[in-house]
Amino acid sequence: MTEEIIIAGFGGQGVLSMGKILAYSAIMQNQEVSWMPSYGPEMRGGTANVTVILSDDRISSPYLKIVDTAIILNQQSMDKFEESVKPGGVLIYDPNGITAPPTRTDIKIYQIEGTKLASEMGNKKIFNMIILGGYLKIKPIVQLENVIEGLKKSISERYHNLIPLNVEAITIGMNNIVPYKVETTVFQN
Repeated sequence: MTEEIIIAGFGGQGVLSMGKILAYSAIMQNQEVSWMPSYGPEMRGGTANVTVILSDDRISSPYLKIVDTAIILNQQSMDKFEESVKPGGVLIYDPNGITAPPTRTDIKIYQIEGTKLASEMGNKKIFNMIILGGYLKIKPIVQLENVIEGLKKSISERYHNLIPLNVEAITIGMNNIVPYKVETTVFQN
């Protein structure tokens, strides 16, 4: 099994930490992992993305042109990475701030209202865990107990009291991701 993922959005959305938690979770399952972040000089508010590769075999290169899954959290990332999903692959996106939804019909597309759900939970910082939960519902490639271990490894010990809130956010994400159907217009003469 090999899963190649790109997670992309604005700095401050937890894009890099979502990838890091996913990577640590796979390490807990004795998988090979590559985690390669990329972000603009602006950091918070600028664009950020991370490629994550999880595999049962050795990973030859962290560089990806096409991916199995794209998790898209803003319009610039949609414009840049929608086409990088392999035919038959998965695209997951939060519609908040997306003005042009995905249009491909050769991939599976899912929508999750992470921004809205995080706001309803009263903590915008758990947005990324809601999105991660949605992803894990579609592709359960790491077990929840390993995600909890991944959280422990990637966040400072002084914030470990927030792990139950993060697990709750993951569960909410799992319960709120829905398939998205691309609108196709049929012209008749």
